[in-house]
Amino acid sequence: MEIADQTILLALIFGLLGVCIVTRALDAGGLAAATVIGCIIGFMGHWTWLALLIFFLLSASIATRWKYDEKKSMGFAEANEGSRGWRNALANGGAPAIAVLIHEINGEPGWGALALSSSVAVALSDTLASEIGVMDSRTRSIITLRSVPTGSNGGMSPLGMFGSVIGAAMIAMAAIGLMAEHLPGGLFQTAMIITTVGWIGCQIDSILGELLENRGLLGKHSVNFLATSFGALAGGITYVAIF
Repeated sequence: MEIADQTILLALIFGLLGVCIVTRALDAGGLAAATVIGCIIGFMGHWTWLALLIFFLLSASIATRWKYDEKKSMGFAEANEGSRGWRNALANGGAPAIAVLIHEINGEPGWGALALSSSVAVALSDTLASEIGVMDSRTRSIITLRSVPTGSNGGMSPLGMFGSVIGAAMIAMAAIGLMAEHLPGGLFQTAMIITTVGWIGCQIDSILGELLENRGLLGKHSVNFLATSFGALAGGITYVAIF
């Protein structure tokens, strides 16, 4: 890694910590976990890869605080005034970090960039689906399609579905803007892959939530980690199959 890249990377890491402290996006545990994840992604991947993760964090924080008081009165708001802890950081950033570690072993930047982007796309797709979807009372089970209470695990609504598509597409566009030199294939084709994987991963999160989380077999963060892991795996397999 060149000195200029190292300087940008360090600036991003300190900037990430500063923004999280000012906006209270993460609590102390979340900051520690995010720092470790950020160092793995930045030093073993590229600073632009870390920039994508920071874009996700800021977007997720904005979505969490959107109509926060209203969501709080409904019982759907994140605890700690929207500050997320280390479990949340690992649930959303753990799979991208693992993808970068594998990239470091196999030496394929295209594989690593697509796997990371697809995983982060799942994370933002799910976040926007949840934070926006709870404002829509037209909620149905993703499995049975029966009407269920708003905010139910496995519930989906038109507004939430819209949010899931937008979240995945936002990461795809950000990835193209930040990481184009590392991503494989045509930019439109790659953007569609990231968006599609992100959206599918969000639906898998909902299915796991209804089948396993509702029965107490898995917790929320475990479900998130499995969904983002699917995103990384699907992105990696797509790279091998197509590119």
